[in-house]
Amino acid sequence: MSFSISATTRKPRSNEIENADYYFMDLDHFTEKIQHEEFVEWEMVYEGKYYGTLKSELERIWNNNQTPVLDIDVKGAIHVQQQFGENCLSIFIEPPSIEVLKQRLASRGTEGLESFQNRINKASYEISFKHHFNTIIINDDLNHACEQAENVIKNFLNF
Repeated sequence: MSFSISATTRKPRSNEIENADYYFMDLDHFTEKIQHEEFVEWEMVYEGKYYGTLKSELERIWNNNQTPVLDIDVKGAIHVQQQFGENCLSIFIEPPSIEVLKQRLASRGTEGLESFQNRINKASYEISFKHHFNTIIINDDLNHACEQAENVIKNFLNF
């Protein structure tokens, strides 16, 4: 398996590396790729901030005889499922509660107040789509959630 690198129009954070964490693009470049149908999926995830999975990124992974792993928003995941059907496994990682999510985000100290509230609102909205996914894993204990994800993936890949 190989993690798929997403494209985004947002600015990189200080610890993020171009072509490793994300493909950082300006809006014009991203829009051009949309027009040329170069994305498997794309969405404006936050106001003015687009994210997407490039077809070329999936091809890069497949050409290495690996299975792509995508970390994408719910609408993007639904688009991918529609395109790949039974050849796709979708896992929704759900926080134990919005209150726990707030505590986790606050303890990171990486978000300003507006960004913090946007992320909480987005998470609340995304939880309403969890029933569209093949599997739901509640991340109440990281080790247990990882173990569950590993078992679901192994089962899907027939390991």
